[in-house]
Formats: sequence, C-alpha cells, structure tokens
Amino acid sequence: MADEFIDVLDKTGKPTGDIKLKTEAHRLGLYHASIHVWFYTVDGKVLFQKRASNKDTFPNLWDVSVAGHIGTGELPLNSAIREIEEEIGLKITKNDLEFVTIYLSKKTPKPDIFDNEFHHIYLSKLSTPIHTLVLQEEEVAAVSLFEIKTFKDIVNNKERNNEFVPHDKAYYTLVLKEITNRL
Repeated sequence: MADEFIDVLDKTGKPTGDIKLKTEAHRLGLYHASIHVWFYTVDGKVLFQKRASNKDTFPNLWDVSVAGHIGTGELPLNSAIREIEEEIGLKITKNDLEFVTIYLSKKTPKPDIFDNEFHHIYLSKLSTPIHTLVLQEEEVAAVSLFEIKTFKDIVNNKERNNEFVPHDKAYYTLVLKEITNRL
C-alpha cells in the first residue's frame, strides 16, 4: 500500500494549505478528507468489502463498499470514481453517484494512529453482478451483499458487529436510512 499526499484540513473541514503524507497525517491526528461510496441493489442489499489482511487499520473486517483518501488537489467526486475503479474494477461516471453528506469521523484504530476524517459519502445503485468485480488484492479480500435487515441487526448486536469496521452507530444509521429511502 503506497503512501500518498493528502490535503490537511482544519477542524471545520476547510483546507489549511498544508500537505502531508497520509501516514504522517494519521500519526499526528490531522484532519483530512476521504470518500465513502455505498453501493446498494434495488432489492435491498448493500455491498460490503472485506478489508485485506495486510491493512494497517481494521484488517479482515467488513467495511463500506469503497473507501479511500482524497489525494492532494483532487475533487471528492473524482476521488470516488478513481477509488471505485481501483478497488473493485467498476467503471462508473459522475452521474452514477449521488452525494449524500460529509460526516466527521474520529477513530484511534491503534495507539499511534489518529484517524480524523471528513467522509464524503456517496450512494450508487449496483447493477453489476458482484462475481464480475475485479478486486484490488492489496486493499480488498472479498465483497459480499448483505440484506439491509441483516445489516441493521448486526449494527445493533454488539456480539456480531465486531466483524465490521467500528464506524459510529450514527454513521451506519445515516447510511442505512439514506439507502432505505431510495428503495
């Protein structure tokens, strides 16, 4: 996994003009931006990716369909399109993505990693069979479709939700509500 340069943001999400390597931003707890793309099917399923075993944070846990850092000077929408193609091999256009909101997430996945991210959240209908997706081995170990009801049950069951990246319950609730509203 190559390190990348990212724009540093202030606590309100505005660019500071400073640029750091992602690893340095995480080490210092600097605010920065990411994209989260949630794919869903018209029959009420949500696509999750299982993070690769070599990831420095949350390896082998189920996570958002596609996620990634926004590179220096990159627009969030362009980052989303790039990350989708890199991680699951799906070529989409900006018209396939629906922007939902920006969500501030603060996590400390390890004692020396402080991940303060403004997630730019997008939704997209998935009409491609998941067996045709081409996974980026360094990032994604597997993909799976979860019924919305099953995922809601997992989020609310402390014994099962340890299989997923520990996003805030409010974050998962927001995403599930937005997807459900489009079905």
